[in-house]
Amino acid sequence: MSREQFEKGLEMRRKVLGEEHVNASLESADDFTQPLQEMVTENAWGTVWSREGLPLKTRSMLTLAMLTALNRPHELKIHLRGAVRNGVTKDEVREILLHTHAYCGWPATIDAFRVAREFFAETEAKH
Repeated sequence: MSREQFEKGLEMRRKVLGEEHVNASLESADDFTQPLQEMVTENAWGTVWSREGLPLKTRSMLTLAMLTALNRPHELKIHLRGAVRNGVTKDEVREILLHTHAYCGWPATIDAFRVAREFFAETEAKH
């Protein structure tokens, strides 16, 4: 593992997902999951998310669409938080999810809407 790439990834991961979430993920890692946390931080966040070429908002929008296509509701909820932090609006989330229907089908889109609705209800209840 490149310590420099890991630190770069850790900074980006905290910027997008929030320090509380990232710290909880890292602190809950055990001997079995620690290598995964390190690889995700170094590779996904330190290499991919830290690249120039696309703004973070665009990266978040793409991630929401891909997680919907893959039907990954747990990760979708995490990345909804990041998308909002990166400036994606609730209306834009709705349009992204509606757009996914044409390529992912009803089941994936309906599930994504359910996750997004829960996320926004929780977020709005906190404010």
